[in-house]
Amino acid sequence: MKNLIKSAAFMVVILTALTACNDRTKELITYEANVPVYMSFDEFRASFEKSAPIEISHPGKMYFKDGYLFVNEYGKGIHVIDNSDPSNPEKVAFYKIMGNVDMAISGNVLFADSYVDLLSIDITDINDPVEIDRIENVFPEIVPEGELWYPYAMVDKSKGVIVDWEVKKITEEVEDYNYGGMIFRGGMDFIMSAEAGGKWTGGAGTGGSMARFMLNEDYLYVIAVPVRLKTVDITSPDKMAVIDSIDVPRNMETLFRLQNNLFIGTTTGMLIFDLVNPQKPVQVSSYDHIRACDPVVVDGQYAYVTLRTGNMCNNGQNLLEVIDISSITNPYLVKSYPMFNPHGLGTDGDLLFICDGAAGLKIYDKSDPLAIITNQIAHYKDFDTYDVIPMDGILMLVGDGGIYQYDYSDPENIVQISHIVIKEE
Repeated sequence: MKNLIKSAAFMVVILTALTACNDRTKELITYEANVPVYMSFDEFRASFEKSAPIEISHPGKMYFKDGYLFVNEYGKGIHVIDNSDPSNPEKVAFYKIMGNVDMAISGNVLFADSYVDLLSIDITDINDPVEIDRIENVFPEIVPEGELWYPYAMVDKSKGVIVDWEVKKITEEVEDYNYGGMIFRGGMDFIMSAEAGGKWTGGAGTGGSMARFMLNEDYLYVIAVPVRLKTVDITSPDKMAVIDSIDVPRNMETLFRLQNNLFIGTTTGMLIFDLVNPQKPVQVSSYDHIRACDPVVVDGQYAYVTLRTGNMCNNGQNLLEVIDISSITNPYLVKSYPMFNPHGLGTDGDLLFICDGAAGLKIYDKSDPLAIITNQIAHYKDFDTYDVIPMDGILMLVGDGGIYQYDYSDPENIVQISHIVIKEE
């Protein structure tokens, strides 16, 4: 907190000082900061490999395709799980992909981020994945998180990819600008941090509600930086190409596609884009809400958005919002429901699944959008939940406790059928 207060005061000095006359002197200063740990570009771009299964310790996003469940190990790669028998899932491989957070699969090709790059990986043989293409610097600002209360030291991108930070004391010579008795120290360029062979069918798999990758036949939409959406042509996965880039005046977080529309969850609302021309998405409307981090899923006439506290979005409420999208150009709020700390969510028919943070998994009948909160079907308490994928009567859930699966084919008798425990760090 002290550093934060100092930084705020420092900015006041800057703004005040800029109006005055100045003299320059030089001074040595020492401070503690997050110092970048670099990996050379050559080493980084040769780092993809497949290994035997490893323990799950920090699960992130997940994706399901053709009987396999792919689970992100935050910042390290992807666990490959044979889920042909959901009651007995089996880890079969680990794909080491440095800096990985997101993924999508089309046919037999896995698309994944790796810090600043976008990879395409042929997984025709699940045990022999082959990197077939890489677009460099699709995600130009992606870096790991450092220690929270320390500033970030100067970055030299020519040295390679930042793969970690070390808190160190730094001594450097800076210029003092004397503005009418006020001192502005220049030269500190800080940055701020901002989570056996398969038989593959055509088309895309299914991701959770926290995804920032979304497939649309021959195109992949990615949130490159919070304010920039990029369209990648994947017609030939071994020759990917970014063909469109859109900047929006909001911080984008999640993507969800339904037919010819792309729904984007942002920190200040939901954006709706028309995909009639899939190469060039066009915004057609927006729905605004309080500042909050929010995933969105869409099912027929309604979109469901969760808003939560306890994150960088500085929101003060925990809510489920139901939005009528029958007019795609004029979405409006139907009703808000209080929640504990909702994260990811999913729908299947009349069922709505909500990962309510430390309050666990909640399942509702959503057939009446005005009475969802009173139509709770089940509540699995006392474990921290993150995201879900409901599909064909099986719910796949990722949380701090690992990977859970439930049989909900009989909504009145939902049963947990498996649990892959994570390794305690």
